[in-house]
Amino acid sequence: MERKLFNLGDIVRMKKKHPCGSYNWEVIRMGADIKIKCMGCGRIVMLPRLKFEKNMQRVENSCEG
Repeated sequence: MERKLFNLGDIVRMKKKHPCGSYNWEVIRMGADIKIKCMGCGRIVMLPRLKFEKNMQRVENSCEG
């Protein structure tokens, strides 16, 4: 499986929507676990990297130029 590329500060789209209705999340911490913040309601969630990469569809808005 090819690893998906994302960086700190990127806005990513997940496969399932959050109960608030938003699909977009901001990556706020990276490591063995990934911490993401919902762009709809501001909820912060921490996921293991493998689960995050499995559920991430694409990078919507990259923080890099």
